[in-house]
Amino acid sequence: MTSTRAVTEIEIALDTALVDVPVAGSEGIGHRVAELDAAEEFPAPFVDLLDAFGLPAYYVPTAWGGAVEDHELLLRLWRTVARRDLSTVIAHGKTYLGAASVWIAGDAGQAAATAARVLGGARIAWALSEPDHGADLLNGESTATAHDTGYRLDGVKWPINNATRARYLTVLARTGKAGTGRGQSLFLVDKAALAPGTWRTLPKEPTHGIRGVDISGIAFQDAELPASALLGAEGTGVETVLRALQLTRTLCAALSLGAGEHALRLAAAFAAGRVIQRRPLLDRAHPRATLARCAALLAAAESAALVSGRSIHALTGEMSVISAVVKAVAPALTDVILGELAELLGARSFLTDVYAHGAFQKLWRDHQIVSVFDGSTPVNRGALVQQFPRLVKEFAAGTVDVDGLAEAVSIGGAPGPLDRAALALVSRRGCSLVQSLPRLAASLTRSAPDGLAAHATALAATAGEVHELMAGVAPAARPPMAAYELAAAYELCYAGAACLHTWSAEPHREEPLWENGLWVRAALRALRARLAATLRLPVPGAEAGDDRIDDALAGHVAAAVRVGGPVTPFGTPMLPADRS
Repeated sequence: MTSTRAVTEIEIALDTALVDVPVAGSEGIGHRVAELDAAEEFPAPFVDLLDAFGLPAYYVPTAWGGAVEDHELLLRLWRTVARRDLSTVIAHGKTYLGAASVWIAGDAGQAAATAARVLGGARIAWALSEPDHGADLLNGESTATAHDTGYRLDGVKWPINNATRARYLTVLARTGKAGTGRGQSLFLVDKAALAPGTWRTLPKEPTHGIRGVDISGIAFQDAELPASALLGAEGTGVETVLRALQLTRTLCAALSLGAGEHALRLAAAFAAGRVIQRRPLLDRAHPRATLARCAALLAAAESAALVSGRSIHALTGEMSVISAVVKAVAPALTDVILGELAELLGARSFLTDVYAHGAFQKLWRDHQIVSVFDGSTPVNRGALVQQFPRLVKEFAAGTVDVDGLAEAVSIGGAPGPLDRAALALVSRRGCSLVQSLPRLAASLTRSAPDGLAAHATALAATAGEVHELMAGVAPAARPPMAAYELAAAYELCYAGAACLHTWSAEPHREEPLWENGLWVRAALRALRARLAATLRLPVPGAEAGDDRIDDALAGHVAAAVRVGGPVTPFGTPMLPADRS
């Protein structure tokens, strides 16, 4: 069981451990991260620290000896690491991705053995993609040929995170007819148990971002696998992967939250300290508006991500929609944030030795991969488009899982148990969060903070228009570009609904971001502007109180950065990076 207080304490403990990691010969964690990146060196000191902290225990279900099975908490812990170094969490977190399929399809023996390995610090890679097929899982050419005692594995998997460093891999290989839903199976492979000469790792690929991460590959030739290596029934590999992706895609949002927070802190500190014509940048309207808008979008991404993480437990049957939405919207909003803050930082956004050890240019490069792995943004939007008919129908009916939604939006509360068997390839209920938006907006009274009811009503109206347009999209294997744009608009409606729900669940916090609904008004204003641009509509007009948002929000962010306080509504303090 966890609580808001317990979650915050664990996040602070992890941040303290990261800052206090021994980095002899450097100026602190920020400088050491820059050194490792410049040398394209694996972030071993920080990965080892995460092991010592006990982070692998959060990758393992409690039934198999794990710590607390709480995906909101895990998302927040990954965010805590990501705001220090994306490379570290991408390198370490891959084990969760590799093991997720075992918890879904493995038998008791496989799950127990895998849990023991993860808890012992073993690395597990997820070997899905291939050189000529990428995300086209149905047409992979790697084969697992059955024989009397097991399978013979042949083929190449590339590019794979931790293919070289991981001892274990969950490998997708063809056991049936290519291109069919039942043609692929999933195997848990122990490299140490394979005969010499039947496998080899491929060289690490030089990458633009996450330079030190083990992005390599592995080739198999006549590699003998025991029958016990098969995860689930033969032919269910793609189905298992799609279910596991509902978990992993959701947690990837943590990487975007961490990158966005780090960037916002860097830019706010720069704006406060950079003096031009005897005035700091922070005193000027344009920098303040930029900081406020970016803080608002980060708050929206945070709400969407946290609700989605909790939905793994509370709205499990809807995760085929939710995971696709959050995997697209969190990186997309963060990319907007990084682009705007880069303009504010100017040359310091890409120079390596001038400001904060070049931290901004590194996180900007690193974040570019987030929208690609575990299904790119077009892949996720394409998956969402396929569910448009159901989403339109359930929105019109106002279908809502009331109890599940209440749990999903109660940030920091203890989640219920996770029933992995409830993960479905399509959502029969649609998406409760978006479908509840009209009713929630209508429930806001005149006592709501200035402008909030108007923003909420306008957002709900736009959501209705989006669904009307979605209804006109004919089912197709290759949807038109307009359908992908509607998917992007739907994602923004989801983020807005998440903001409204999380604010409504606890609207009276005595904290600056919550005073007079500051963060939620700013987030809805920013999301409505993004929606208008996506749908090619006129820019929304100002609502009551909007003229006071920029100064209040930018001022809060600058003050929070100065003292190391939270910069988002559900954020935590951040210790100074260099405490030498």
